[in-house]
Amino acid sequence: MDGTLLGRDGSLFHDADGAWTSLPTRALEMCERAGVEVVLKSGRRKAGVMVPARLMGMPSFIYEVGCALVVDGEEEFLTDGFVPQDGKTVFEQIQDSGVLDLLFETYPGRLEYHTPWHIGRDVSHLLRGSIDAGEGNKLLADNGHEGLRLVDNGVISERGTLSFDGPVHAYHLMPRGGSKVRAVARHMQIRGYSPEECIGVGDSREDREVAEVVGRFFLVANAVEGDPSITQAAAAHGNVQVTEGRNGEGFYEAVVRSLAEAR
Repeated sequence: MDGTLLGRDGSLFHDADGAWTSLPTRALEMCERAGVEVVLKSGRRKAGVMVPARLMGMPSFIYEVGCALVVDGEEEFLTDGFVPQDGKTVFEQIQDSGVLDLLFETYPGRLEYHTPWHIGRDVSHLLRGSIDAGEGNKLLADNGHEGLRLVDNGVISERGTLSFDGPVHAYHLMPRGGSKVRAVARHMQIRGYSPEECIGVGDSREDREVAEVVGRFFLVANAVEGDPSITQAAAAHGNVQVTEGRNGEGFYEAVVRSLAEAR
């Protein structure tokens, strides 16, 4: 959603610079007319995805970076051994483990909560900053938190109290079993879709992993602007392309190209 379908300040009707655009909604209309199901996948909490999915008439959505999937009102958690228990949510269990203290003490001034969007979550902890996710995951494993992982969910505009130079990324601290690619694959299994029938569109490294299970994947142009090295990672998948348009205009481009070539 954010950085892909939506423009500045999370608006469906504005582009990356804040100018009015109808291209994202036109792309959604084309999908509707062609009988193509559109599925929102996001790092947002459940309510933050459920409401726009309903407004756009989408019966399926993926939230908290693939930790959970909803299809036709049926919800499925994809977090393996992490489940609500003893009156505590997965979010609260992670909080009680001390892992947040470990991360903040290891990366002072480089990592903080992504306020205020870190509130009211059920599974993952939402952070912002600039660290190497691979290095962070090694830190977790070395300190007994093998069941968790840090996910880089792309560049964001909010800096909070962070004062370093360079782009700020959103990170999710979440159960290792959850991922957008796993949730997408599960949705495809439920619907009976083949990879050749599906495309993915996104703006982050976590989104890019979806290329493993779909026939074609598009990175919107702003993904490369915010993280030029993402193209190197994308080279491992021969079905990844970068759009000329940013945000919702890139989504529109991916839809138009895919529908035209499917005829």
